[in-house]
Amino acid sequence: MKVIFMGTPDFSVPTLQAVIDHHDVIAVVTQPDKPKGRGKAMAFPPVKEKAMEYGIPVYQPVKARDPEFVKILKDLAPDVIVVVAFGQILPKEILEIPKYGCINGHASILPMYRGAGPVQWVVINGEQETGITTMRMDEGLDTGDMIEKAVIPIEPKETGGTLHDKLMVLSGELMVSTLEKLEKGTAVFTPQGDGKTCYASMLDKKMGDIDFTKSAVEIERLIRGLNPWPSAYTTLNGKTMKIWDADVVAGKEGVLPGTVLEVTKKSIIVQTGKDALSLNEIQLAGKKRMKTEAFLLGYHIETGSRLGD
Repeated sequence: MKVIFMGTPDFSVPTLQAVIDHHDVIAVVTQPDKPKGRGKAMAFPPVKEKAMEYGIPVYQPVKARDPEFVKILKDLAPDVIVVVAFGQILPKEILEIPKYGCINGHASILPMYRGAGPVQWVVINGEQETGITTMRMDEGLDTGDMIEKAVIPIEPKETGGTLHDKLMVLSGELMVSTLEKLEKGTAVFTPQGDGKTCYASMLDKKMGDIDFTKSAVEIERLIRGLNPWPSAYTTLNGKTMKIWDADVVAGKEGVLPGTVLEVTKKSIIVQTGKDALSLNEIQLAGKKRMKTEAFLLGYHIETGSRLGD
């Protein structure tokens, strides 16, 4: 099939590669280049870099709905448009261009976790499984008819980062299967209906500010879900401290949340609203990420001191 691929971040790249391996990708559409790093040099989106490896024409519209860009897509006359984490909502004019429609690879088991941050939110909310859903896009936000699903378990120590890497590979595999069914006419379209759903909002750095009045279970999931970005953090003696890994342990009654209950050779035990957290890997502002055991070799923390404001 003649395919136009629309995507932007690392997550999209394995799907683009899988589609390149099985179909004729006639164009790639991605977000405009952005300044990156301290020098603010312009950087290509990962999808653009992959397209350039194969000499595939790349389009980077500021707004995909601009009439001039819509005309370009119409003139290209694709059989299908594949969309994975593109970053813009597509108008009806684009959705109606391809013979087989616009097919999206979404990183959740729809209809649950529609929205921009499904990978992290399933970890934060303590879900047991997640996956990829392919769907034929409509004008709503992740509301189109579902075609196929692939489900994987969420491991006990799963992070947003490890789950991201699993799902981006799964997305490519499932998209190839879906395109094959579309081409053969065997694809089955299932409406999402009006059942239970959950909006997975976009992540921001403020989400990582740990509220120790919450339970240790909730905080531990937040730490994993926001690892590696935007990361969970607190303050220690006025300095920001990121927490990368923690375990839920027994706490004490009548102790203020955020209080350091115990400092062992390998961890810092902190009281929460329910139970306590054993901090296993941390990073103080200006320092490297390290195991708590290594951190404590050069930093003294008093039992009874408090984390956070």
